[in-house]
Amino acid sequence: MASGKEQEQQGFKQAKCVKVHGPIIVGAGPSGLAAAACLSQQGVPSLILEKSDCIASLWQQRTYDRLKLHLPKQFCELPLLGFPANFPKYPTKSQFISYMESYASHFNIHPKFNQAVRKAEYDRVKGIWRVQTEHLEYHSRWLIAATGENAEPLIPQIVGYGKFKGTILHTSEYNSGSKFKNQRVLVIGCGNSGMEVSLDLCRHNAIPHMVVRNTVHVLPREMFGMSTFGVAMALLKWLPLRLVDKLLLLVANLTLGNTDQLGLKRPKTGPIELKNVTGKTPVLDIGALSQIKSGKIKLMLLGFQVMEGVKEITKNGSVKFVDGQEREFESIILATGYKSNVPTWLEGCDFFTKDGMPKTPFPQGWKGENGLYTVGFTRRGLLGTASDAVKIAHDIAGEREAAKESIRSCNSHVIIHLDHDGAK
Repeated sequence: MASGKEQEQQGFKQAKCVKVHGPIIVGAGPSGLAAAACLSQQGVPSLILEKSDCIASLWQQRTYDRLKLHLPKQFCELPLLGFPANFPKYPTKSQFISYMESYASHFNIHPKFNQAVRKAEYDRVKGIWRVQTEHLEYHSRWLIAATGENAEPLIPQIVGYGKFKGTILHTSEYNSGSKFKNQRVLVIGCGNSGMEVSLDLCRHNAIPHMVVRNTVHVLPREMFGMSTFGVAMALLKWLPLRLVDKLLLLVANLTLGNTDQLGLKRPKTGPIELKNVTGKTPVLDIGALSQIKSGKIKLMLLGFQVMEGVKEITKNGSVKFVDGQEREFESIILATGYKSNVPTWLEGCDFFTKDGMPKTPFPQGWKGENGLYTVGFTRRGLLGTASDAVKIAHDIAGEREAAKESIRSCNSHVIIHLDHDGAK
């Protein structure tokens, strides 16, 4: 019987091979579309492989109905084509999807859908990337990982998970609070998703109880009539990062109050510095904090110490916390974020960490070895995506032009050599 490795090699040999003259892009989300558009502008063809049946599948299939962009639209534009002028400052979910579809149409981008990449590996003998889907194997000089840092839901391991009698779902499956009316709902996580889901539950007359597992920065979405993010970006052009963080926190405390007193303890590191170092995004408040203050969103508190998290689901289906308390809930929503899926399909490459993030930090993490590139892994949202897409396109276009020049030079030498032979 063949070993697992031998079976994989046989799969590569048996799959029908397709030669791709430009880069293979894995993922048709904003990152993949941005890379394809920038390549197209440079005259470089590309092929996008997408495991789902649509572009921007995270937005279309795994986001809640009331979602809007957390940042103003000018900070969320992809390269070469901005949002329509009539879109609001913070576009809705449907408007962002419309923008993505228009973007793909404008640049004539046609991904191959339902093409889940099972394995991608660099062939050092042939100098190509071999990318295998269920039925085909694609070959290219270049591979662009564009699945991003939010490819798969991050599901925590909770003891007794199967014992819970009610509904347990991740925010990727949550659409609206209308299904949870009058229910006691445990929301695990207090990032932007946890806060917004809790707020949505309130508006549908559910009773959300939010577990805060870590320290968190909560900032107002706007300061002085301008977006907090825009203010921060403007200040960073003139002031040191840590001073900007201090100013943001000063304004946040003046406008929102001391969140520590609510049980939402702030990290010691400032919000922008923390985002740059760890990727942890500050919460931009759009109304959840007032609901916490009023008691409509309940924090799982012990005095003013927030419970660390859920320990297990007990035999009778109630939730037991790490401090020993037990509570009963009718539903649990996991607002625990997402993770990269690169380790599940990219093999023989040490460019990524075990968590599927580039080992080289921003701004140099977009390029690996042997024609490997990454887009959507900067921890800096769509601004980082746009920056990397432009760099990748320029780099690949430069390589292609250098290769063409080398061929022209070789052909020129052959012609000259033949002319000399003819002269003899």
